Amino acid sequence: MNKYSRIFLGTAFTSQSEKEVKILQDYLFCIDDHGMIEKAVAPADPQYQTILNEYKDKECFHQLQDREYLLPGFIDLHIHAPQWAQAGTALDLPLNDWLHTYTFPLEAKFSDMAYAEKVYDDLIRTLLANGTTTGLYFATVHKESSFRLAEICAEKGQRGLVGKVVADDPEQNPDYYRDKDARTALAETEAFILEVKELAKTTKQGVYPVVTPRFIPSCSDEALKGLGKLAEKYNTHIQSHCSESDWEHGYVKERFEKNDAFALNDFGLLREKSVMAHCIFLEDDDVALFAETGTAIGHCPLSNAYFANSVIPISRFHAKGVDVGLGTDISAGATPSIYDNAKQAVVSSRMLEDGVDTSLSPEKRGVSDSRITINEAFYFATAGGGESLSLPIGRLDEGYAWDAQIIDTTKLPIFDNSEPLSDIFQKILYLVKAENIKQVWVQGERVK
Repeated sequence: MNKYSRIFLGTAFTSQSEKEVKILQDYLFCIDDHGMIEKAVAPADPQYQTILNEYKDKECFHQLQDREYLLPGFIDLHIHAPQWAQAGTALDLPLNDWLHTYTFPLEAKFSDMAYAEKVYDDLIRTLLANGTTTGLYFATVHKESSFRLAEICAEKGQRGLVGKVVADDPEQNPDYYRDKDARTALAETEAFILEVKELAKTTKQGVYPVVTPRFIPSCSDEALKGLGKLAEKYNTHIQSHCSESDWEHGYVKERFEKNDAFALNDFGLLREKSVMAHCIFLEDDDVALFAETGTAIGHCPLSNAYFANSVIPISRFHAKGVDVGLGTDISAGATPSIYDNAKQAVVSSRMLEDGVDTSLSPEKRGVSDSRITINEAFYFATAGGGESLSLPIGRLDEGYAWDAQIIDTTKLPIFDNSEPLSDIFQKILYLVKAENIKQVWVQGERVK
């Protein structure tokens, strides 16, 4: 009887730290029955040849081909699942106009289960094809179709963290698309949590319910307070938007006479398993509160360029002890690719450091020490995302889930067989598209 359910032989890239990528050349990765990496064995290890001899002729042995490499699966910390249907639309509008003109009418359609299933099925398939093995999802205010999203994640093998959106404030939400009232929103959220927890019992890679106030402007005080209590009662993840734009940041300050972070914390919504999207306008006290509570930032660089009115100083926030991961923010971010957002994270950080106003002298134009490297962006896309979710994912290392992408580089511009592996890694991060991703694995199961 085999001790391991699968063995992979190949060269992998994984984060050693936020700035350093570890190259695991010709390693054996030994996967147990639960889809976890039990051993990562280097060629110099005395066990290496013994394991290789025992497994190399077995069906469970997978050897990568020439010019194929392993990356951890990507973790997307901010996806509006229904908005996949409007990806690439109306990105020139201000945020509040975009929500009321396009987004809310679209999300209202997800009371139609057939429509919801068609969109969600295509979205999960597309994300897996792009190497996203874990997704943190906003669904809609509709409990039934939100649960169907969790089921589709389970069926297709993606690790899904799904929230039924709460938006009950009649002054801020249209009559055709909102929760009936706070009491109904809380009752449906609790029922949703219990249904997803039941589904999780039969899902190898895991599905998780997420308490999801859309953002403070959408919710009454009663709903926000009740959601905090539900998150504590069931120890769920929490997600929302925080200090995203001038409009939202200003609205919360006017309503509560405090910043978003402190308002959310007062309602019990900043916790170890909380992920707040955007967070552009966090001030030093807000950042300290995030670090103290264990709240993570879902950094969405492409979406921020369209709607956030500024560039987030992500390097400074992370240096102060805040966990950070990447998000696509479909559809405010038009692409389903974390590769695209990793590249944009680097670009945005350089624009912040260099500045954009040419009428100012170089020393006054930007914000010093803001730039990040592609190694750091890779960390945010993988290990940082796992830490943000408090899950053992995002690294190709012992004790982590076997969530992996097999990348075929034969069509990338690599013409020298002696090209350093560190350079090949950079080319993968900057140049890979879905067609270069040969296979995707989640929790030891192949999903692409």
